[in-house]
Amino acid sequence: MLKVQSYQVADSIDVKSFRAVRKEDIYQFDAGELFYKTGEQSFVYVFKYGVVCFMNCGAAAVDEFLEKLSPFCRNLIVPRLSEEFEVDVDAGETRIGYNKIELAGADVQALRIVMLNVSQSVALDYYSELTDRLQEETTAHTQVLERKGKLDIGGANLKKYIAKTLNIKNRISENLYVFDSPPETWENEQLNRIDQGMKATFDLQERFRDIREGLEIIKENLDLFKDLLQYRNSTVLEWVIIVLVFLEVLNLVIDKLFK
Repeated sequence: MLKVQSYQVADSIDVKSFRAVRKEDIYQFDAGELFYKTGEQSFVYVFKYGVVCFMNCGAAAVDEFLEKLSPFCRNLIVPRLSEEFEVDVDAGETRIGYNKIELAGADVQALRIVMLNVSQSVALDYYSELTDRLQEETTAHTQVLERKGKLDIGGANLKKYIAKTLNIKNRISENLYVFDSPPETWENEQLNRIDQGMKATFDLQERFRDIREGLEIIKENLDLFKDLLQYRNSTVLEWVIIVLVFLEVLNLVIDKLFK
């Protein structure tokens, strides 16, 4: 029985720089992933969106790898989010359960697909938490707007809030595209069956849609806040113009009176 452990360790990982430092044992890689074969049935999978997945690795090996990886991580997460899964490679046929998959053999690509889906699950947990937090913050401001007819923050603070929220939203949106099925599954029926079964087990598609919908609601709120900010700025500008015109008229009146 092989144990899969996946961790969301940071907001993102510089996989390119880490690959330059840790070249040994690389089995497969691209611009956003590093897949290491560290033993006969031991693997490590590193993703640019801040997730590291281990298969059949002891606690000491996990700690050592994460320590070497930490300098290449942006915004380390404490405590880490995690997901565990079990793989039986001695089954007669492929069967997928709630927290276990049975495979007929230890095919490397099949094991990689399993690790990929477990990693996507923990990443979706993280993005779901971030999205929920943003929704709570924006909802709090819209409730104040409903009660008082105006936002409870303004000026520079409102601009900072909009910028912070947009940065988080954009970071989530940039990484969601990588949760599609990998190209290998398009041409291999067995890998596709494993991939689709794992996605159904972790309910990845539904969770993906929930995050998308949450981000759309957040976008609508931010558009409202930006419109209110623009209206507030234009109103201030109108008053400035009115005051300047008044002063100019007053100046003309005073000049005529004294002449």
